[in-house]
Amino acid sequence: MSKTAGQAWAENSQKKIILFGMSGLGKTHVSNMLRDTGDWYHYSVDYRIATRHLGEAIDDNLKAEAMKVPVLREQLLSDSIFIKSNVSFNNLAPVSHFLGKPGDPDKGGLPIEEYKARQNQFRAAEIAALMDTEHFIDRAQSLYNYPHFICDTGGSICEWVDADDPNDPILTPLSQQALLVWIKGSDEHTEELVRRFDRAPKPMAYQPAFLDAIWDEYLVEKSISPDAVNPDDFIRYTYARALAHRQPRYQAMADKWGVTIRAEDVAKATTPQAFCDVISQALG
Repeated sequence: MSKTAGQAWAENSQKKIILFGMSGLGKTHVSNMLRDTGDWYHYSVDYRIATRHLGEAIDDNLKAEAMKVPVLREQLLSDSIFIKSNVSFNNLAPVSHFLGKPGDPDKGGLPIEEYKARQNQFRAAEIAALMDTEHFIDRAQSLYNYPHFICDTGGSICEWVDADDPNDPILTPLSQQALLVWIKGSDEHTEELVRRFDRAPKPMAYQPAFLDAIWDEYLVEKSISPDAVNPDDFIRYTYARALAHRQPRYQAMADKWGVTIRAEDVAKATTPQAFCDVISQALG
């Protein structure tokens, strides 16, 4: 009797997973749990972005802010101090600070063109970090001899791919290297994410066409000029729409390139074996 896909995956001695989905549904939690066993290599796309592909831009942004303060400017110019972001797997705030929010500069906003330029920088950085996955799979095995590999992607992966293209330049190599797994949230999860975001709005990356449309819509609806936009109000306004925009894109990625697991099942999987069983069942 031939094995099911779930059985074959469960018995695989070198499991490789790429998690994707909205931030806040358990990607990093699961990745940390697996890494802590000592059997899984954890590759964080967001960490790679912050330390390699956007590291210099993030640090330069912090230095530019410091140069506005006379005492810090003097010390920077004399090399008396240095400024560098303190990035870790669990602290990626410097990336959010770099992305920023558009709107009134007196409220911490960026001019819309500068905001779009940073969005473009982030998109290039995220794509580069995703394409680095194969290198880290090889590194995990050849250098560190980890049997298993987990890649924790950012929520915006769906913005840069076309799941309907069978030759998509990002999804094609990723799917050849590892199993793409979508952590799908329920309506209740979405409502909680919106409530959480409303309490503490954080910068996000958007597909350029989506950003252009939502920015124009916001300006018209609020009858406001770009430099008068409240930055937090704009990204709150955008968040629920961004979730709705991303949902079918995630769905297409899972249907055509990977597999879907539910966020509630992930939450109940408190051990690596339980989590692997969830994937086996989805494949089976």
